[in-house]
Amino acid sequence: MTLPAPRPTPPAVPAIETKDRTRRLPSPKIFGPLLPRLRPHARALSLAAVCLVLSAAVGLAFPRIVQYLLDAAFISGNARGLDRIAIGLLVLFAIQGVLNAAQVYLLSATGERVVATLRQDLFAHLVRLSPGFFTERRTGELISRLSADVAMLQSVMSHQVSEFARQSLFLVGGIAMLMLTHPRLTATTLAVVPIVVGAAWVFGRQLRKASTGVQDRVAEATASAEEAFSQIRTVQGFTREGLESDRYRAHLVDVVTAAIRRARIRGAFFGVITFFSFGGIVAVLWQGGRLVLGGALTPGALVSFLLYAITVAAAVGALASLFGSYQDAVGAAKRVFELLGERPTVAEPEHPKRLPRAPARRASGADVRIERVTFRYAPEHPEALHDVSFRIAPGETVALVGPSGAGKTTVAALLPRFWDVNAGRILVEGIDVRDLALEELRGAIGIVPQEPTLFSGTVRENIAYARPDATETEIAAAARAAHAMEFIERLPQGLDTRVGERGVKLSGGQRQRLAIARVFLKDPAIVILDEATSSLDSESERLVGEAMEELLRGRSTLIIAHRLSTVRRADRVVVLDHGRVVEEGRHADLLAEGGVYAKLYKGQYFEMV
Repeated sequence: MTLPAPRPTPPAVPAIETKDRTRRLPSPKIFGPLLPRLRPHARALSLAAVCLVLSAAVGLAFPRIVQYLLDAAFISGNARGLDRIAIGLLVLFAIQGVLNAAQVYLLSATGERVVATLRQDLFAHLVRLSPGFFTERRTGELISRLSADVAMLQSVMSHQVSEFARQSLFLVGGIAMLMLTHPRLTATTLAVVPIVVGAAWVFGRQLRKASTGVQDRVAEATASAEEAFSQIRTVQGFTREGLESDRYRAHLVDVVTAAIRRARIRGAFFGVITFFSFGGIVAVLWQGGRLVLGGALTPGALVSFLLYAITVAAAVGALASLFGSYQDAVGAAKRVFELLGERPTVAEPEHPKRLPRAPARRASGADVRIERVTFRYAPEHPEALHDVSFRIAPGETVALVGPSGAGKTTVAALLPRFWDVNAGRILVEGIDVRDLALEELRGAIGIVPQEPTLFSGTVRENIAYARPDATETEIAAAARAAHAMEFIERLPQGLDTRVGERGVKLSGGQRQRLAIARVFLKDPAIVILDEATSSLDSESERLVGEAMEELLRGRSTLIIAHRLSTVRRADRVVVLDHGRVVEEGRHADLLAEGGVYAKLYKGQYFEMV
């Protein structure tokens, strides 16, 4: 049979150097992916913008009204006019308060919704990435990006955007009012602007780099803590609590060191901005005072000008502060959208084929062929498999044996396409697995791992994970088939008993039987089984063994075999050594040949049960 040309395996996603990406990626474009998420909220954002503009207009009108008030009081002596102006100011501020409240609510609510959608999209994207991605990334780092980095974007959406718009309006409007009030004094006021802009440019680049460094170190600290928590029994079993505390403390020292450097840059930045902004006001006050003394300017006009100058200076200071926060957000956005830009190394086919009807597969298994498969996990790694070929006929059980590192687990991972082969092909019912939709392929396969993984919910939820729409009767039937009802009925709340994180409240045999019940409920055509009974007591071992026998009946099964009893029951044995198939046949025939399998047998590779 002539095999098709090997399909190229998509290149592994390279690790992204933060420093390089910071230089290459223009910061304004980083927030581009947020724009499509804002479109459904266009009406709320437009209304918030109207409230913001009207509120800013009231704020900009205040200094001019103060001018009229002072001139009326101290020049014309019109007390009634003074009363009317004061009442008018109160009304204006009441209107401004309502506008501010509406604007803050609209932007905050919109920001919460947009960021919640972003966080959901990021999580949904991550869980669809190939397992190879997670071998290169620590869980704690991903959680940090999903929580801390997205929370920083939440601050941008809920507060910083509106504050930036508000202060920009005050800056532009204040400068316009300064020009109308006294152009000559305005030139003095604006003399500091080039200095402020230059400082923002110089300090901004350093702030962005420092902020990204802080976020990276926080992610490393989070990853260290998550790793220690997930392996708490190992930590405590080896009495390494102090070591893990010291490791976490070292990460925190790095966080604090980076944060102090950022604080130093931020402090110097704000110090420069504050000095030059309010230094300009001092110059205006001095020059304006001389104009008042000379009769060229009224006291009310000077006070009005000063209020506008203070408004401009405050806007510059606020924008400088926002610029520093923006640099933090740039780092967070870059990290979040880098993850959204990752692509699975195992891609869905453009035009997927369909397997035969599901009931037929479940009744008699499925035909599985592994044809001349070669695979390595990364270009720089040695081959894990080389030219491997064997078949699992419908309803047949094939035991895969071999020394550690022979490639047994790799074969089991290639069948459901957790990775793609580099050469050769894997066929299910005559269809290349790369031509099947992942949901279709993996829906036909049930996996019972050596270390069963349970979620922290109830027994019912863990069994029903295979089919969330399963009925109570179906869940109970799956539990009985897996010999799990014996212990479930003794639990405090039966099926509604919570099992704890990773199923910590259950014994190893109980966890294993729930994992088998989950596969029973799924009712797949193909079962991949990594035996895990060596650490069980004799009674649990017997029950798990009986559950496995029932599970495998009538299904095509691939077993990574560790127990001699399993190998004896298998229809065929495939022996792997250094990533190659070296022998294949029945247990008794392979023993008689006296090859690799016989040596494994005599070397007590198998547990003699």
